[in-house]
Amino acid sequence: MSSPLPTRLSYFTEIDILNFALTLEHLENAFYSGGLAKYSQSAFSDAGLPATARDYLVQVGEHEKEHVQFLTTALGSKATQPCTYSFPHTDAKSFAALSQMLEGVGVSAYTGAASLLTTKAYLTAAASILATEARHSALISQAINGYTPWSGAFDVPLGVNQVYSLAAAFITSCPSSNPTLPVKAFPSLNVTTSNPKPGSNITLQFNASSAADGTSELYMVFYTGLNTEFAKITDKTVIIPTDLRGTVYGLVSKNATNAIDSNIVAGPAILQFNFDASGNVIAE
Repeated sequence: MSSPLPTRLSYFTEIDILNFALTLEHLENAFYSGGLAKYSQSAFSDAGLPATARDYLVQVGEHEKEHVQFLTTALGSKATQPCTYSFPHTDAKSFAALSQMLEGVGVSAYTGAASLLTTKAYLTAAASILATEARHSALISQAINGYTPWSGAFDVPLGVNQVYSLAAAFITSCPSSNPTLPVKAFPSLNVTTSNPKPGSNITLQFNASSAADGTSELYMVFYTGLNTEFAKITDKTVIIPTDLRGTVYGLVSKNATNAIDSNIVAGPAILQFNFDASGNVIAE
């Protein structure tokens, strides 16, 4: 195992990091405002969700709106503006599931970006937002969707390009006046096997031509907490390590021990392995 802790990126300014955070907050704000306008209380009830689910998500949406206002005020004329988005929810149940995913990514995004900030006031503000995002994630996971709200003793700190790769899937266009951020999106990675579980063999879908340097061997990188596990990919299939629990991020790498950005072929994909109070994976 190795650690996925991101290294400090010299080409990122603190203004870049704040605008990157604002980019994510704009996305979350649009997600909640649009989805909650679409799905009524009866839609949540018909989906079999708890009676309080929509009211809680309304509060979460208000928090995301306040995060947007806070960061926009801090950045002033340098603040990035909202983009146009497309979210793949079709009912209240899929909306709640996507909410869980977005809040988890938000936690990993703020955790990963912490090492890029040096100004104490920015660090304090980011830590305050991170704590709230973690509370959102825990509430939505357990109280609304019935998932154990943690993956272990640590959360995954995702790098900026990994986070942007996940966010970019929902962004259709952005204002040309927005500041250009030094980020890139990796090619997409999908797990096509339904209901994957630790210890099982899964099939992956990604563009193999992304490894255009002649690399013959590819590896699945599993981010779990502060650990990174690698498994060899054979004919786009791979066995999930048996010890994984909770939210796990998977990427395809050209290297069996190092998942730096230059080695990444595709990803991340998000895997969810729900488990009970004894740590046993729950069959779904």
